[in-house]
Amino acid sequence: MTTLTAFPPVRGKLTPGAPLAPLVWFKSGGSAQWLFEPKDVVDLQDFLAGLAPEVPVMALGLGSNLIVRDGGVPGVVVRLGKAFASVEKLDEVTLNCGGGASGILVSSTARDHGIAGLEFLRSIPGTVGGFVRMNGGAYGREVKDILIACDVVIRSGEIVTLPVSELGYTYRHSELTDGSIVVAARFRGHPGEPTAIQAEMDRISAAREASQPLRSKTGGSTFKNPDGAKAWELVDKAGCRGLTLGGAQVSEKHTNFLINTGEATSADIEALGELVRDKVRQTAGVDLQWEIQRVGMIAGAPQERVGQP
Repeated sequence: MTTLTAFPPVRGKLTPGAPLAPLVWFKSGGSAQWLFEPKDVVDLQDFLAGLAPEVPVMALGLGSNLIVRDGGVPGVVVRLGKAFASVEKLDEVTLNCGGGASGILVSSTARDHGIAGLEFLRSIPGTVGGFVRMNGGAYGREVKDILIACDVVIRSGEIVTLPVSELGYTYRHSELTDGSIVVAARFRGHPGEPTAIQAEMDRISAAREASQPLRSKTGGSTFKNPDGAKAWELVDKAGCRGLTLGGAQVSEKHTNFLINTGEATSADIEALGELVRDKVRQTAGVDLQWEIQRVGMIAGAPQERVGQP
């Protein structure tokens, strides 16, 4: 990794060689060259503005849909803490949410204020910053259906407000630039009764509990659903239910989930995913696309292998 010696002054916490495995759901992978936890938005802006432009920057939320490769992540990983986790009511149907707020907090706050339409966020195991970037969705709804605009600190340190129309949303994808960090977002729902909203949240929670391996070390949905098909069905028909490689396994409960059974490396998990892709390609002629983000360097590989392959 490139040696970093000079940093702008910070008011938050800047940690060299920070292990990332404890911070991601798979509990595997290498370290961040530097982990920065800014004190507030201005601290983040000042840091990025003063950081050498060639240094890569990556935001980390709850780490629920992420494979951190075993060689670690070069540059700076930014993790938004409590200062970015507030959720406030703006008007009768709109919430302003910090980029570090969880989907559970946003949906629960919406319920408390009688705002319906945000219940599906209860089922997205991530933060506002992550699911705004990825157009997260579940149970028939996506972030693009509720987002008005978001505040983004771009790599230069400037903060910009982007309406939903400028994010270029498609299925599990936005056109937000690399190194940009979502620090806040406005979500709009519609009036509802808190009891009915809670009932819908309970229904979603029960459906997830029944169908997904929530108590395992996993990374959420592994592959995007192809047009007109379900990824889990293609994986199942390819004979991959319960398939193992090293310490990684295709979930027997939901075949679009990979599991760290105990001591899996990130290389095990990623290689199992590629094996599944090969088998689906052979049996169904479908090229499954990763939904899980894979970041960092493969252990022992040249530095060029950074980010998505």
